[in-house]
Amino acid sequence: MFAKAYNLASDFTKPLIVSVRLYDGTVECNGGAFILVNDEGWIITAAHLLQSFAIFQQHQKEFSSFKTQLEAIEKNSTLNAAQKHKKLRRIQANKHWITNLSFWWGNAGLRVDSFNVLPEADIAVGRLQPFDKTMVSTYPVFKDPSKGMNPGTSLCKLGYPFHKLEASFDETKNEFNLAPGVLPLPRFPIEGIYTRNIVVGKTKDGKYEIKFLETSSPGLKGQSGGPIFDIKGTVWAIQSRTGHFPLGFSPKIKRNGKEVEENQFLNVGQGVHPDVIVPFLKDNGISFKLSEY
Repeated sequence: MFAKAYNLASDFTKPLIVSVRLYDGTVECNGGAFILVNDEGWIITAAHLLQSFAIFQQHQKEFSSFKTQLEAIEKNSTLNAAQKHKKLRRIQANKHWITNLSFWWGNAGLRVDSFNVLPEADIAVGRLQPFDKTMVSTYPVFKDPSKGMNPGTSLCKLGYPFHKLEASFDETKNEFNLAPGVLPLPRFPIEGIYTRNIVVGKTKDGKYEIKFLETSSPGLKGQSGGPIFDIKGTVWAIQSRTGHFPLGFSPKIKRNGKEVEENQFLNVGQGVHPDVIVPFLKDNGISFKLSEY
């Protein structure tokens, strides 16, 4: 059912790998997806994939303050060695400080210098640079929400789950290196039906209604920021998160010789609704294609 739509969406859906190096030297990676909107290099993705940057900025301030305190103690000529040692012990470094950060936008050398973000609706847009138009042959068509959206419509999510992301950090070059076998990232689609809308309220400025489209299948880790599309490849939403609803029954099973209850949940996908996507793209002056249905 989704074979042709999958091929279409695969052209404009790209992987994002976020790599961080912590103060203790640990390197961690997370992944998601983004959509190339037009031939000017504009992209759209889930805002929560960019959270590491805000955390990195805060950690840089904390680390700078930490170093300033250390230098002040070391240079304080009124303190003897024992007093300096005592004061230095009181200043603790945070081993979880992010000291280095990298966003890998589907290819080496690509960057996004700035983003326009609507955090309450989990959506962000930016411009990929330097952008090569040959990267994409087909750009997405976004669902026109004014033309009607029927619950029960079959939809498909696409992203890059079930793949181990690893990297190392080269201190001599001050750069991350993805581990062998990480690339290329394999795509994984999962189908479901459009079940209902989730309306959260208004954004802080009152400009947008925060609205999500729910699907009967979960959004998988690695699919955030990727498209939720119909059998024609038209993008109905952008995968944001997964909701977990208790089913109200707890069958008993034996585990390690003990009887325990297993709580049952229905996991559903939640994507940014076109009622948010369409006006947000327009307000940011980003050209895009709108469906005729």
